[in-house]
Amino acid sequence: MSEATKLQKSLFNDKRNGWADLSEEKKNEIYNYCNSYMEFLNNGKTEREIVKESKNIADSNGFKNIEEVESLKPGDKVYYINKKKAMYLAVIGYDNIENGINVIGAHADSPRLDLKPNPLYEDDGFAFFKTQYYGGIKKYQWTTIPLAIHGVIVKKNGESVEVNIGENENDPVFVITDLLPHLAQEQMQRKLGDGIKGEELNILIGSIPYNDSEVSEKVKLNILNLLNKKYGIVEADFLSAELEIVPAFKARSLGFDESMIAAYGQDDKICVYTSLSALMNVQNPKTTAVCLIADKEEIGSMGNTGMQSNVFDTFISEILNKLGVNKPNMLDKVFCNSKMLSADVDAGFDPTFASVAEKNNASYLGRGIGLNKYTGGRGKGGSSDANAEFVAYIRNMLENNNLAYQIAELGKVDLGGGGTIAYILANKGMDVIDCGVPVLSMHAPYEVTSKFDVYTAFETYKTFFNL
Repeated sequence: MSEATKLQKSLFNDKRNGWADLSEEKKNEIYNYCNSYMEFLNNGKTEREIVKESKNIADSNGFKNIEEVESLKPGDKVYYINKKKAMYLAVIGYDNIENGINVIGAHADSPRLDLKPNPLYEDDGFAFFKTQYYGGIKKYQWTTIPLAIHGVIVKKNGESVEVNIGENENDPVFVITDLLPHLAQEQMQRKLGDGIKGEELNILIGSIPYNDSEVSEKVKLNILNLLNKKYGIVEADFLSAELEIVPAFKARSLGFDESMIAAYGQDDKICVYTSLSALMNVQNPKTTAVCLIADKEEIGSMGNTGMQSNVFDTFISEILNKLGVNKPNMLDKVFCNSKMLSADVDAGFDPTFASVAEKNNASYLGRGIGLNKYTGGRGKGGSSDANAEFVAYIRNMLENNNLAYQIAELGKVDLGGGGTIAYILANKGMDVIDCGVPVLSMHAPYEVTSKFDVYTAFETYKTFFNL
């Protein structure tokens, strides 16, 4: 090896593919972990289902509902579920909690279609559901793919009915139709963003009329009759329903080498699973370890299940109460001394669309966990922008534990940008940096990640919790 080669090796930032030189044993460990992750995705396509799955995992690992616990001590494991759509979990550390906590926060919601309050209508022999899209989507991607319906219908008497249709191979699926190319000349003159308009995202749900010549809207009546027999609902019950339309695809291994995962909702369920499973591996930590699973991130983190609410603060306050250490301003002190990884995905570099990225500052699949010192857009607008001291702290953790990582930004300066929950926790005084998995086709019905990066995220989060 020449002197220049040695110098280059010691001075350059090595950006190598993480799969290189991995043992077969390590590869099998990665594949096995990702099989469990894909099962988690298949069982939890909505935030309610993710919280339900997460509760099952927590219960089986010795966690208890904090409302059922009178006092806390080091080593205790507790959680709180917020409106069945968000969840906060903690393993109590033996260090004085006033010195801060280690937090990893992800979000369970993903871009999707929601049914409108009055969704059901009939038009020329077909029955449809009207939808409103949730989060940033390319509307044209949601046509002509198999769709499933998940959610709850709450009747006026408070009875809740769970709905999950389209996932079982014996279930029917649903679809949004599109024009055949032969008749789409006018449609194809539209700009891509308007190729399919919001009011054209109508779900086809039936075509058989009710067999009675005296009634109108026979197909609609037949659908309502079927729903009434199966769920005991009437049309007005849609007014108090949360029904989400998601792709009916299963998570699958991608590529001849099975090195990647294709699945719906990896933004940000990938970080939910990796941080949650990391917390399940934490025993008697020095610093109290907290995993939070938030809702509503895709639409601004508003509402009582989003991170803008005070419910997470209430959870930490309850920990302080049950540790017997709470006092005026204690919560503020805890937050100001805390460290957080905002576990959210990053845009992976796609060679097919290379022009939107600045290659030296892009995240690449297969190179490990992706860190974003700042997100925002147009001059870092809306970003918490992690300070150099905290970035160095995280770098030290990663490098000392031989964890592959990359620090990047989301697209070119005048093109890119995005938002996470990082700024919300930073506003409380925490040191925060975005730290997640690079994704191709983000916000599409079928997103792509690298299994190597998924496993590296798990190892990173586990290491952070044990600092």
